Parts: sequence; structure tokens; C-alpha cells
Amino acid sequence: MIRVLPDRRKFLGTITALGVMAVVPLGLTAPEPKMPARPNILLCLADDWGWPHAGAYGDKVVKTPTFDRLAKEGVLFEHAFVSSPSCTPCRNALLTGQQFYRLDEGANLWSTLDVRHQNFMFLLRKSGYQIGHWRKAWGPGNFRKGGYTEHPCGPDGDFRSFMKKRNKDRPFCFWFGTSDPHRGYAKGSGAKSGIDIDKVHVPNFYPNTREVRSDIADYYFEVQRWDSDVGKAIKLLEEAGELDSTIIVMTGDHGMPFPRCKGNLYDWGARVPLAIRWGNEVNANRTVTDFISFTDLAPTFLDAAGVEVPSEMTGHSLFPILQSENAGRVDRERDYMVFGRERHTLAQKKPSMAGYPARAIRTDKWLLILNLEPDRWPAGVPDGSTHKIGKHADCDDGPTKSFIMQMKNDSDKNTFYDLCFAKRGAVELYDCEKDPDQTHNLADDPKHSKTIKKLCSHLVEYLKTTEDPRFTDKPVRFEEYPYR
Repeated sequence: MIRVLPDRRKFLGTITALGVMAVVPLGLTAPEPKMPARPNILLCLADDWGWPHAGAYGDKVVKTPTFDRLAKEGVLFEHAFVSSPSCTPCRNALLTGQQFYRLDEGANLWSTLDVRHQNFMFLLRKSGYQIGHWRKAWGPGNFRKGGYTEHPCGPDGDFRSFMKKRNKDRPFCFWFGTSDPHRGYAKGSGAKSGIDIDKVHVPNFYPNTREVRSDIADYYFEVQRWDSDVGKAIKLLEEAGELDSTIIVMTGDHGMPFPRCKGNLYDWGARVPLAIRWGNEVNANRTVTDFISFTDLAPTFLDAAGVEVPSEMTGHSLFPILQSENAGRVDRERDYMVFGRERHTLAQKKPSMAGYPARAIRTDKWLLILNLEPDRWPAGVPDGSTHKIGKHADCDDGPTKSFIMQMKNDSDKNTFYDLCFAKRGAVELYDCEKDPDQTHNLADDPKHSKTIKKLCSHLVEYLKTTEDPRFTDKPVRFEEYPYR
């Protein structure tokens, strides 16, 4: 029996008699891989670029030749998930190799990162790597409040200058960032660039209208600009003769900045594109279905550099997968993923520093979400928060949001509003095979009660094992931390 503390677990009031399922850490049974010479590392991270918006995933409209090339010359990951679908906690988790809820104030947007949590960039530098970043890398927030005296990703500067100034006798790790495809957009930029908006795929939680399709096309336009930027960086590696000696990772920090995507625990919020290329060290042109977390990247980079992986990292190296000859499910133990969220923006009313805490577990078939404070609004209050930052402030403003909000009082169309903005139950369950857009909540169907109990047991045990404050006796302070 799992002990549930009443002051923190009221969301489980309808779920009883949960059996504890043993949780085996991912990736522990694979044989030790042979490590090659220390490679360079180029981490390419977009801002608000989500799954499945790349040609390699079957999107026939957005053009991503650079990502598609990396997928063909490396490994394409079908089930890559962020630790939390919000910029700062996602990037903190990536840097530290730890689940976001272990990072104190760093679990929230616009926060900091305490220097006591080891950072893979600094560990690489300590081992002899040259490090740097360009444009958006860590953050947003105030890193000095966490005890840092410099940027957590090293010196700032464009990649071309970095390549010219570096010592060619030493490996490097460079965080290649961007603000694309974060809003705002130039309205109509997608159509003006030649994107056929009538062919844009619209998920079934939006009305399929020209205005919505055009808004998604504007997002695609910035995805394509990002893809082009990464292509230029790869060209610099080719010119330097170091393409095959560099691990290239290309991904995004969470879903697109639209309703029911960014900030949400559905696939459209927490699932991201991911391709990894590393010359002859990776068996190329493979698609892998193993469940991957952003927390796995730090230990992978440290493994590549021959640096000891800190014991506090909850992620696990991807080397067994990268060096495997197999496609599909390579490691059978990687058959699930856990992620969640705390405070995104200051979108609630009372208490004013409150967030919308939730945790989720995803398997091949199921997505289970536990909304820990279901009385709150998942995207923020509809009439504007205490801090006067707008209606449903956890969702970025844009044409799609405005269009759906107008449907609130339309009885024929308010389903879209409810899916995107209305309050949700304490438990959500989705059949991802039959309902890939995850819009039909099965939690109230009695025939799925056993599935809910099993998934909930697995999730809670994992959260306890990895010391989530909301599931242990540790103090829960997420809503005490400042919004920086």
C-alpha cells in the first residue's frame, strides 16, 4: 500500500488500494559500450519546437532538410520527452541530468539553478572541454541567484566566432540555441513564404479553419528558419573537417506555443523531435522507439567525454542505443516515461504564486495524468490572473488562442474551448493508439479502473524513488519561490 499524505494527495481521493509496482531504472542492463576518442558536442536546441513537426516524422508541409539529414545519418527517436514542458525547468533538467522536481526553485519558469546541482557543461569544461553558447540556452531566469557567477552554459558568442577562436587540439561542447519558433510571429509570414496553408495538419482539439492553419504555418516558417540555422552550423563543421568527430543533437524544449500544447503534459506539449548523429560511431538511418528523456542527454555527453556521471543524475546514457545495430525498441526497459510540471506563468488567482502541478506517465499505449490541484485552471484563470498578465496566461497569446476563446459561449463549438482551457479532472487517461491527439479522457470509464491503478502505482513509485517532494516527506516549496 502506498502511503498518501492527505495534505498533498487529495487528487488521489477516488483511487484506493493501489499495489506498488517495482520500478527498475531505465537502461541498466545493457552491456558496457566501447568508448571512442573524446568527441566534440554540438547541442542544437530550439525554443517551442515540438513533435511531430519535421519531415522525418511524416509532416508533409514543414520543410526540415537539416533535421531529416541528421535522422538519416544518425538515429531518429520516436518517443523523446522533456522532463517538464516549460522553458526553464526543461533546460535545468537537461543541464543537470535530473528530473525537474529535484531542482528546487529550478522546477519553475523564470527561476534559477542552484550551483549545488552539477552541470554537464561545467563538468566537461573541468575535464578539458571548451564550452560556449549562442542565443537562448539556459533560462529564462536569474542564474546569479542560484550562486552562479557566469552563465551556466559558458561564454556567449556565435558559433562561427567560437570555431575560429577555439584551441583545435581540445574538444568542445557548444550549446547552439535560438528563440525560434517562440512567439510572436509576423502574421501571415508562413503563407508569404510559400507554405500551402490548406495542407497544414490541424490536431482535432482545434477547429480546422483558415485562421488556425495560417497561424500554424507562421510557426512552421520559424521552424524552417531554425532548421536552416542548424544547417549553417553543420556546414562550419564540415569545412573544419570535424563533422564525423562531433556528436550533433537536434531537438526542441517542448511543444509549440499553442493551446493544449506548450505547458501541457499531452504529447503535443511534452514530446519533442530528437535526432542524434555521430559519424561512424552511430549505426545510421535507424528509427528507435525507446522512451527517451531530456535527462538522458547529460549522462550521454559525459559518457562520450569519459567523465564520471554524477550519482544524482536520474537520466541514463544513450550509448547502448546509439551503438546498437537494432531499430525499434532497443532496450526493453525503456518502455515508459515520466514527466510533469509545476508553475509556468503567474496565471492563477489565489494563492497568487500558485501553479498547476501535475505528473504523468506515458507508455506505448497509455498516457496517465494526475492533476494535483484540479480545482485550478490548467492554462490559467479565464478572467485574468492576480498579476494582470492576461486571460489563460499559461498559454501564449496568438490567433489560435483568440479564436478558440471566442467559442466559449457557443454551444456548438465550445468543445474546443473546453479541451484547451476548461478545468480538468484529477485523473486523465488516454489510449494513445486509438486517440493519438489525446482528447478522449477514459478515466471515468469503469472498465479502465485496473489500468489506472496499475499506471498510477508505477508513476507514484517512480516519483517516490526519485524523491519528488510532492510524493515524499520533503517540504513542498514550489509555490513559495519567486517569479524572477
